[in-house]
Amino acid sequence: MKSSILFILLAMVSMPISQTQPTDMEAIQSTITAFAKAADQSDAKALAQYLDPNYRIVMNQLFGSSEVNIMPRAVYLDKIAKKEFGGDDRSLKFENISINGSSASAIVLLKGKKMTFRSIFTLVKNAEGKWKLVSDVPEVI
Repeated sequence: MKSSILFILLAMVSMPISQTQPTDMEAIQSTITAFAKAADQSDAKALAQYLDPNYRIVMNQLFGSSEVNIMPRAVYLDKIAKKEFGGDDRSLKFENISINGSSASAIVLLKGKKMTFRSIFTLVKNAEGKWKLVSDVPEVI
């Protein structure tokens, strides 16, 4: 009986703690949402905090190309800063999130006034426990 009461008390005490800390799923959604908002606002400085140093965009046959082109993080941030990319107001729809330990992928529909993309994002959880985007494979739809 004493052990049952102790278990119930411990469960009740730990409940508020677990409710205030975001789950990995919520943290991934938050990271991608903040990433998209920073890009929409052409804020390269804010955007950089959501990108792993190895971040890249993998453009497979986009914009009339028949090839796969890779855009590294520095080039992407420069294009955001120069307002060549970004500057839209997009809504996000999370279609799928898959977590594999400290790695994850998410399929997200990003619908804007200029363009609509369906992207496959790959994320990694760093040593501080923060989810960072490591790649974006967009498809214009």
